[in-house]
This record gives sequence, structure tokens and C-alpha cells, in this order.
Amino acid sequence: MSEHNYGVQHYASGKAAAEKALAAGADALVVGAGFAGAVMARELAERANQKVLLLEQRNHIGGNAYDTYDEAGMLIHAYGPHIFHTNSRRAFDYLSRFTQWSNFQHEVLANIHGILTPVPFNFNSIEQHFEPAKAAELIKQLETSFGANTKVPIIELRKSSDPLLIELADFVYENVFLHYTLKQWGQKPEEIDASVTARVPVYTGRDNRYFTDTWQGLPLNGYTPLFDKLLHHENITVVLDVDARELLTFAKGEGQLAYSQLLLLGKPFGGNVIYTGPLDILANTCFGLLAYRSLDFVYKTLAQKHFQPVGTVNYTVSEDFTRITEFTWLTGQDLEITTIMQEYPRAFEGKDGQVPYYAILDPANQAAYERYLALFEPLGNFHALGRLAEYRYFNMDQIVERALELADRIIKHA
Repeated sequence: MSEHNYGVQHYASGKAAAEKALAAGADALVVGAGFAGAVMARELAERANQKVLLLEQRNHIGGNAYDTYDEAGMLIHAYGPHIFHTNSRRAFDYLSRFTQWSNFQHEVLANIHGILTPVPFNFNSIEQHFEPAKAAELIKQLETSFGANTKVPIIELRKSSDPLLIELADFVYENVFLHYTLKQWGQKPEEIDASVTARVPVYTGRDNRYFTDTWQGLPLNGYTPLFDKLLHHENITVVLDVDARELLTFAKGEGQLAYSQLLLLGKPFGGNVIYTGPLDILANTCFGLLAYRSLDFVYKTLAQKHFQPVGTVNYTVSEDFTRITEFTWLTGQDLEITTIMQEYPRAFEGKDGQVPYYAILDPANQAAYERYLALFEPLGNFHALGRLAEYRYFNMDQIVERALELADRIIKHA
């Protein structure tokens, strides 16, 4: 995969560049150039008129939303498909300052023994898999029990006392949820946090879209140009290819269990530090590595216009991979070739090149994270923000909202 920079500004790179930026003066430090870090950098630079140094360990901006052109000229998402969707006017309006949007409406199909079925499982899906009389009866019972156009988590549906709904729930559980979940998480569904299982509902309607939010789509020119504009401000210095741990350290007082002082290049730093990476890594995994699921991607370029009828097809009962994404549907590129991406979940082991994508939320892992968080809590100028730093799953719009709210609080008390 080649890494074309399409219309992005030049960014400094390496530890020496970061040291030079610090010597020139910085009011705030942001670690990570994904949505959490980029929005915070812009807010502090623009609204608070602070000199912000943003450090990014990778060689590009955009975090996991980074997109780039592959060798065949296809715009792809390097860390898996990202479709923006939100009901938050504030998040949508904020990002709309830096991009126009496509009108992409995401649809996902599940390959259930060769039948491509809309998911979330809906009335159209029911009619594909049940004979007409029973399908009509199921649809009527779903509307009676849950109302029209609602999302019913499959775990909740399985608790129904109605034999007809139990039959539907068992079918969806077996053919859409169970095997896919085992591949995705390496755990049984009952072992998984409710916030995850709630993302696999049955929809009581005929809308085949995966998301029903008010605003949805993709940045018209790509995510990377969006981030480029977001970070283009005279008060922001971005340095890539630098590990923040080479500059940012923490001190404990004698006998103390938590950090008492934040240091930059060995000197006390009084400005705000916004950290969006994993806390366990920042603390040198002193309590052990936090549990995540990671992903491997296999890209293929095919000499055909389309491989599948929608952007994403989930393989819920077959294959080792969980899904195939076809990027032409997402980006709207009109080419005679196409690029597809197969997605293989795996355990995160902390090895070089592995990316921690999804926190495994269970009581033991949450308790381990809380131990790490407690290390940093006494530091009034240290702020953990985002999926990794908060050890939670957030959609992109939620991250934008959380960043704006944190900026509000910091600026208010400045």
C-alpha cells in the first residue's frame, strides 16, 4: 500500500523536531492526531489562543480514520471502514467547518448460507428467511410488542415469553449474532458487555440502512484532508513519528502510589496535557497489558467494477474473516477496478504493528484500567480522552462531542 499525501500540509517529524517546538514554547501538549486530539488541539489553539504542540506516534494524521490511496489509485480506509453518523448537531456542525459531506447511506448485508440479508435484521430480512404466512405473523407480533421503527437488542428479544418471537430470536442469534461474535470478540455473547450486544438489534421496520441517524455520510474529499484543515492553525505545531514517552514522564513522591508531577523533557510542565493513547502503555504496563481485540486486514484489487452489492458484507456463519468492505461504494469512485478488504479479528498482544481497536469490557479489565487511571488522577493538568485513554468504545461523533465538552471546561477555568 502506498501512502500518497493528497493535498496535505507538511508536518515536522521525529523527536528532535518535538524538542525544537518545545524550546520555542508550548502552552498545551496533545498526544494523538485522531479525532480526540485534533479537535482538542484546534479548540485550544483557536478559542484559548494557546500554542499547542501535537505529538503523533504514527507517520500520518487522522488516527484510525486515516485514508489514503492504494497502488491502484483507490481511496481506502487504512484502519477499517469509517462512516460518520450522528444525531448531534454540535458534532456535525463542527466538523462541517472543515469538510463537505457525501450523501452516502450505509447498508450492510449478512451472508447467511449464501443469502445476502439486510442487517440489522428487519422486516425485509424476515421475509427472506421465513415462509410468507409466518413472516407476516412475525412482523405483526414485533410491531405489537415493540412498536414500529425501533431497535430491539437480540439479547432482549431472546427474553420474550412469546414462542413466535423466541423462534425469531433464536434464528437471528444463531445466524447473525453467535458465530460472528465469536470471531469478532473471541468470547461467547453472554460474556460480552451489554453495550456491545446492543449494537446487534432487530429493527422493526423496512429501512435497510445500517444507521438511521439524522446526519450521515463521508467527508467529500476524504478524512485526511478533513484532519489537515482541522489542524491548519498558526498556533498548532504537529510532529509525527515521535513517541510521547520520549518527552513526557511522570514523577512520584516518596511513598506515593500515584503520580505527583508531570514532566516534559525532565522539567515540570504546568500546561494542559491531553492524552488520547492507551494509559497502560504510558505507565509502562506496570499493572500488565490491558485487553483489546485487534484486527488484520487483507486488501485485494480486482479487475471488475464491483465485487458485492453494498459497501459491507458480514460473513456471519462462514469464513475466518468477519466482513468484506468494498471501498468504491463508500468513496463514490467510478473506476473499472475495485479494492476489497477482508477483516480478521485477533487478540491484541502488544506486538509491533498491532493496533488495539476494541476494549474488552468486563469487570476484571475495567478494574485493571481503573488502577491505571488512578495513577494519573492527582495530576490536575492531565486529561485522558478517547477510546484508548478512556478504555471505552466511542463512535466518531461521540469523540468529537467529548473533546468539545472537555475544551469547554478547560477554557472556562483557564
